[in-house]
Amino acid sequence: MSNKSALIKDHPLPNCFTPELLMISRGDGVWLEDSSGRRYLDFTGGIAVNALGYGREDLAEIASQQMKKLVHISNLYITEPALELATKMIARGVHEARGEGEAGSEFRVVQFLNSGSEANETALKYARLYALRRKGEGHHKLLSFTGSFHGRTMGALSVTPNAKYQTPFLPLVPGIEVGEYNDVAGLEKSLDQSYAGVIVEVIQGEGGLAAMSREFAEALNRLCGKHDVILIADEVQTGLSRTGSFYASSGIGLDPDMITLAKPLAAGLPLSAVLIPEKINSLIHVGDHGTTFGGGPVTTAVASKVWDILSNPQFIAQIREKGAYLAEKLAALSKKYSFLGGVRGRGLLLGIEILQERLAQGSDTAEVMPALLAAFREEGMLILRSGANILRIAPPLIIGTEEIDTGITIMARLFDRLESGAVKLGS
Repeated sequence: MSNKSALIKDHPLPNCFTPELLMISRGDGVWLEDSSGRRYLDFTGGIAVNALGYGREDLAEIASQQMKKLVHISNLYITEPALELATKMIARGVHEARGEGEAGSEFRVVQFLNSGSEANETALKYARLYALRRKGEGHHKLLSFTGSFHGRTMGALSVTPNAKYQTPFLPLVPGIEVGEYNDVAGLEKSLDQSYAGVIVEVIQGEGGLAAMSREFAEALNRLCGKHDVILIADEVQTGLSRTGSFYASSGIGLDPDMITLAKPLAAGLPLSAVLIPEKINSLIHVGDHGTTFGGGPVTTAVASKVWDILSNPQFIAQIREKGAYLAEKLAALSKKYSFLGGVRGRGLLLGIEILQERLAQGSDTAEVMPALLAAFREEGMLILRSGANILRIAPPLIIGTEEIDTGITIMARLFDRLESGAVKLGS
């Protein structure tokens, strides 16, 4: 093991990243290793990207073989991997018949892109395109909700109502309205035919893991149908089985017109997708939208294998079981420590509330969460945050109960030291 620190302070990356970055060198399963040789249990999954963990020889072999044949050809043409993946995706549909998956497709085509932001940008554009060509001018408004995060490009940022993210880049895209998440009465008052689309997360990945109620899902279905408004489910983080159903939408009864996917789709390679129904596809003209790199043969070849694994009913059932096991362990921690609140989330997208004022020791509570994440790193665990005060856990979906137990042990060890005052945060 090297004595050289893996924390890089003078890095050549812009200031939008943290001033101190951990240099990760390799991974194996659910474990990561930094450049000094130190290992970390990964409870971040690359921010819910690395669903199948690290060091997968099967995926590496697929990428290698495809790169030897063809890396890029542009969307002036089609390749076999892209055609195969798109066919699988539209065949599945959104609804899960009795939890088993196949219920026929509500989608006609798939548009491949590179990132979640791009997928959401595309869906927003197509919602406006549909409204213009179906309902005429003056039906262009877009509705998003408090606590949401849909990306950092200008259109996606415009429907991400967070002043910290938006203010430096004002003015943003006009015609955006923000509703209160899970407020059925407010939705009924505001949503009408003047809207082109509604974009919503079933579980808000950056919004403290707030979860959609079934009543709100039903209201969205009913009102979007009544007013011919396109309902977009942002499943960039929740899609592909992370919440214990293949799409989080189907787990809550949401019936979207379009679904956006990204993070786990190609096991860490840049690939995203928008699932599009015929009523929208029939209005799209050549040149209305495009992408240079989206849906390349390497990324789609890998994603086809990932799709097969993540859509396996037995694999999905295991996620539900492991998620329930982890949630139970987190609930036990919550009862034991005075600075912990409730458990949130579903499947293997879980969080636990940190009562920051009880850990701040008189300092600014805003310092608590960054300091807590750094303390976990020192204990050998990488973990995320959501919102102001939620520890977010999104490990690779291949994690086992033994590794969950290891993670809980690490958490309890640090929490014991915090409770006793041996470790102080925010000072």
